Amino acid sequence: MNEFRKFKIEIFIPAEHVDALREALARAGAGEIGKYDHCCSVMDVRGYWRPLEGADPFQGEVGQVEQGMECKVEVNCRRERVEAVLKAIREVHPYEQPVVNVIPLANHLFDAEE
Repeated sequence: MNEFRKFKIEIFIPAEHVDALREALARAGAGEIGKYDHCCSVMDVRGYWRPLEGADPFQGEVGQVEQGMECKVEVNCRRERVEAVLKAIREVHPYEQPVVNVIPLANHLFDAEE
């Protein structure tokens, strides 16, 4: 992954926690695109999960398949800030096991200032 300079980070989170997450992401340096900052996308999604024995679910009961609405937040991040951004996510996320995807981007093929 060292050849990638930018990453997209996807975070699934309850809607009532999105604003705190957005602020934490910006403070950690995510969401900077060109001459803009605080850049992110937020969309509503329906999630499904089943808490297993020993889990302490934010929502739902152990052993039962659950579903609920949550938000997917997408934000771009430079490689050197990924660790700080992941730490910031952990600090504000209410889930016992947050779903976070870190995806390498080939945006340098398109970026005007690279």
